[in-house]
Amino acid sequence: MKNLQIEKIVERILVQSGSSVQVELEDFFPGDRFAGGKYNFGNHTITLYIEEIKAQCMQLFSSLDQFEHYLAVVFAHEIGHAEDRELAELIQRMDGMANEMTKKGIALQIEMNAWDFARTLIPQKLHPFMDTIIHYSLEPYYEALEVSA
Repeated sequence: MKNLQIEKIVERILVQSGSSVQVELEDFFPGDRFAGGKYNFGNHTITLYIEEIKAQCMQLFSSLDQFEHYLAVVFAHEIGHAEDRELAELIQRMDGMANEMTKKGIALQIEMNAWDFARTLIPQKLHPFMDTIIHYSLEPYYEALEVSA
């Protein structure tokens, strides 16, 4: 997929969201995590890692046929972080917390808030597709809390 197509998808969702977040496109996430996107709270910027998103799409769906939809879902999720009015408070609570289980619970809440917002940006007909992505995205958080999804 050409960058122009990716930029059109990003622009469409960004306009729809009404967000003022800045967006950057990179190929790979610089860390050892398998991250398709990252919201930086400090500078109100989302970075999308296109090759990582492709790899995630392949891992979950065994093809790139749904890549455009997958990209849209990942981006909508990152906008969910950018537009989360509770995010600053949740980060502050998490940083000041000594109890690891409580921290993990707050981390899960941060992710769930972003997914709730993302759901408003993705057409209803794609919600079953999105639900699959959400399930796999939240699985490590539920496992960390030792509860079932």
